[in-house]
Amino acid sequence: MIEIKTKKFIAELNLNRPPVNALSTTMVNELQEAADKLSEKARASEVRCVILRSACKHFCAGADLKERQSLPSHLVADIVLKIQHTFTKIAEIPVPVIAAMHGSAIGGGLELALAADFRIATDSAKMGLRETALAIIPGAGGTQRLARLIGPSAALYWISTARIFSATEALKWGVVQEVVTEHNLESTVRNIAQGIAANGPVAVRAAKKAIYAGVELPLAEGLELEHEHYKNTIPTKDREEALAAFLEKRKPVFRGK
Repeated sequence: MIEIKTKKFIAELNLNRPPVNALSTTMVNELQEAADKLSEKARASEVRCVILRSACKHFCAGADLKERQSLPSHLVADIVLKIQHTFTKIAEIPVPVIAAMHGSAIGGGLELALAADFRIATDSAKMGLRETALAIIPGAGGTQRLARLIGPSAALYWISTARIFSATEALKWGVVQEVVTEHNLESTVRNIAQGIAANGPVAVRAAKKAIYAGVELPLAEGLELEHEHYKNTIPTKDREEALAAFLEKRKPVFRGK
């Protein structure tokens, strides 16, 4: 169901549970294990960017409702909490994660995409948080990540209306960063990932930490945090390599040290 492929410091995290990548318990367990492995590889600079993508017709249709129907009510909240924790593990992978979205990303499928750092969608993609139409709320991070991404009022509009949005609409709202044709999705995402992987791995990881931790702090504390992360990049071999490459007019070769 979950496959990892790594080439030239770029990892592909593939969702492969046809037809719609419904989030069964088994799939969530595999996704959590994959996130843990990728975090380890990222900290070792073996992975510098992650592409989250689907090998199926759709990105992810959300919860496996057939499985959910068979569960006693008292177990549902704990299972959704497990999904929320799993998506948090995706969000906490130390390097940038790009969600390549095609088809539908509904409910938990969109919550999974929101755990990524960037979202690139095809022009035919559809997405939305439909939970209130099922008399529940997004419970796998949707209320929190969407509100932090587009603001509380806009997030409440998306969630309380339970609408399905087009990729073009999602771009206008700021939910996705770019909309491309189906044909160009792979190359666009790959080019972004290659650009990230070519930069200093220690610096990219430090930038991600500074941004996400700092945004929750008052500005003065955030600036202090930024300075601490900046100082951590000074003694690295990568910084020495960058300066040498500049003087020698060549591309730097970073090793994540």
